[in-house]
Formats: sequence, C-alpha cells, structure tokens
Amino acid sequence: MRTKNNLALFLVRHVSCNTTLETKVSRKLMLNSKRLTPLYESLASYFLKPSRGRAVFAKTSPVHLISLRTMAKSKFEYVRNFEVDDTCLRNCWIVVRLDGRNFHKFAEQHSFTKPNDDRALNLMTRCAQAVMEELEDIVIAYGQSDEYSFVFQKKSNWFKRRASKFMTHVASQFASSYVFYWKDYFQDQTLLYPPGFDGRVILYPSNQNLRDYLSWRQADCHINNLFNTVFWNLVQKGGLTTSQAEEKLRGTLSGDKNEILFSEFNINYNNEPLIHRKGTALVWKKIDEITTKTIKLTNEEKEKEIVVTRTWKKVTPLHCDLIGEEFWEEHSEILEDNS
Repeated sequence: MRTKNNLALFLVRHVSCNTTLETKVSRKLMLNSKRLTPLYESLASYFLKPSRGRAVFAKTSPVHLISLRTMAKSKFEYVRNFEVDDTCLRNCWIVVRLDGRNFHKFAEQHSFTKPNDDRALNLMTRCAQAVMEELEDIVIAYGQSDEYSFVFQKKSNWFKRRASKFMTHVASQFASSYVFYWKDYFQDQTLLYPPGFDGRVILYPSNQNLRDYLSWRQADCHINNLFNTVFWNLVQKGGLTTSQAEEKLRGTLSGDKNEILFSEFNINYNNEPLIHRKGTALVWKKIDEITTKTIKLTNEEKEKEIVVTRTWKKVTPLHCDLIGEEFWEEHSEILEDNS
C-alpha cells in the first residue's frame, strides 16, 4: 500500500506539476488509504502505459482527472507573456495583401513572357481561388502582376481576428498552391526553386475606405501595365536597349505613352486584354447545377428520371472596372452583408 501511495504522489508531482493537486491527493491518502486503489488506477490509466519498462503518456483514457492544460503547465510557461496581442479591431474590413518576393528575378529565370505572361497571371488567380475556397470568410479578392489582396468580411471572427493567423494562413496556402499548380500552367518549364511571398494586414473601417483601397490597386495595375506595354514594345519591336527605353519614357504622361504605342506600333491601348489592364477580381457567384436523377416509384418496379437543380457558390474571376459604380451595384451583397 505504501508503494502505491508513493507512486500516486510521484505521478501527480512530476507529471502534472500542480502543487494544489498534489496537496489534495496527499490529504485523500492520509484520510482514507482504502480509497487509494481507484485513485492510483485512474492516474495510471490516464498518464501511463507500459513501453519496454519505461513510463510514457497514455494516448487515450476514459478518466479525465487532470486536464491537458494543467498537464502542460511548467515553470517555462512565462515565455507566453512575450507574445504580442495582434487582435484586429472589430467591425473593420481585414485585408491581407501578398506580394511576390523578388519576382523580377523569378520571372527572368523562368522565362516569363514580357510585358505580360498569361500563364503566370492565370496561375496567380488559381492560387487565389484555392485560398478563397479554403477560407470562406473572404468576400472578394483582387490581383494583378505578382500581388493579390484578400478581403475578409467585417464580422469575421476567424481565429479570433488575430492578424498573424490571417497573414500566415493566406501566405502559406497561396505559396503551396503556386508550387502545386505550377505544372498545370507551365508544362514545358521546370520550377527551378520555390517562390516566396510576403504579406501584410490592413484594416479599413468603412465601405468607402475599402472601395478606395481596391481602386488604388486597380489604378496601380493600369499605370504599371501601360508603362510595361510601351517599354517592352520599344525594346522588342523598336530595337532600343532597356536603358534607352527608360530614358525615352522618363517624364512622360499617360497620354504620351498612348501616343507612342499608336504612332510607332499601331497599338490602341484600350484594345489590350482586360486581364492586363484591369487585373482580376474574384467574387462568390451562385451557380445552378442541373442534373438528372433516377428514382424508383413507390410500389412499382418502374423507375423515373427527375430533374434536380442544385445551387452552390463558386469563386468566379472577373476582369472589370472596380473604380466606378457598376461593379458595386451588380455585386451589392459584398458591402450590404457586412454593413
């Protein structure tokens, strides 16, 4: 009996690290030693199982005398106090923006087409779709070039609104998807090394702030694409070096760049693909899927075919203007559901 006493106290003292529990167990042992056996058996079944003469944690147990959280306590737990509270302010739009890390070098080493490689743009969109399908609190995403922005609904309480969780989950899901889907878009090009993406979390308190943010990113898409279109036409068709092309475009305005494209290369910039000029917006759309189902009629041997309509939500890419009112009127649920 004394041996069982000592073993029970040893288990409590060295496994739980809980002084209060140790005291309670000691008092129980002192008051009524006859009650030791069930206590010992409970502790042993919870914490221990035999493994080559050593004591190890049991995987399962019907008894829960000591919680796992109590079990985890130790003198080292104080280090958790160094964690910074990064809870996002409530009733704000949460935006996570990802950017490709050193993608100029990545594009060169993987022979991306200039000024735009549709394979790369479509791959980015496929990765963004994977993120939205995994994290359904995202109501809209917008991407251009090597960046994508993901907008979480204002009322989202996903991971208790911790900014680090939002950013790391989005970045890791996006980066792993980029590697996973690479072969679907670059069949003849081997992925030489894994890409990297950095991210940031931004909060916007009002619907207008959010719209202005997306407008800013789309305006950036237009400015960068117009410059790149003129620049690479001067290099590839005009015979200029990259330095000469830069010098020629230095200080030019949008009108000047449009004039160069039209007068020297007979290109009307307004006729360029929308995916290049406007970027890509991803939204949830309701899709009606019509299928035929065969059923057996009651008390009859005959079968009957019926038409079944199933409605489900699908992430849909759009290449349209986000700055004007038309998009927001057509997709008013994005803002209304989060007012």
